[in-house]
Order: sequence, then C-alpha cells, then structure tokens
Amino acid sequence: MMLPGSEHAVIDDAKVRDYLLSHEHAVGRFKAVFFEALGYSGAGWRRLRQDLLDLCRTGAAVEGQASQFGLKYEVRGTLQGPSGRRAELVTIWVILVGENVPRFVTAFPG
Repeated sequence: MMLPGSEHAVIDDAKVRDYLLSHEHAVGRFKAVFFEALGYSGAGWRRLRQDLLDLCRTGAAVEGQASQFGLKYEVRGTLQGPSGRRAELVTIWVILVGENVPRFVTAFPG
C-alpha cells in the first residue's frame, strides 16, 4: 500500500532544520549524528527534506494507530545520503482528522 495522498505530503521546514539536523534539540541531536553520517548537513537541510518526501512517495506504507488527532502511517525505505552511504529508515506520517494530506512526524534508523 502506498501512503495515501503522498503526492501532497507536507514536511515543515523546522522539523528538518531544527529537529532532525539539530545538535541542540533534546531528541533530535541523536538523529542529527545519524543523518550527518549519511552526508546531510544543517546548511543543506533541503536535500534531506526532499529525500524524505521521495521516500514517502515510493516506500510501502503500513497503517498504524488511529487517535483523536488522525491516522498514523509508517513508511520504511532505504535512504542514500549525499555521501553515497545508505541506511534503512523508518518515517512516521499522520493524516489529521478532516484532512487528506500526510504530514511528517518523525524519522529514525530502521
């Protein structure tokens, strides 16, 4: 199954810049080390954003837990960073109640 509405998926810039690639964020700092090992950088955050969008449009989605906020999906895939290194990645998306656009929640090594 593909992520519903993946062609319109949304990733807030701050989720990439200030979370996944931030060494100051309490949780994100650990993820920043992972993504930097693949060649991503704070200055080049747009590349990671685009690669995450590409992954959500090509990877198989698994429907997850519904909540009062919406329905979550997990999309797994292989991410090849700017360095050429590859790693398995899990991304989480949510389609909020009343919407049909998946929104990026988080990503972590898979």
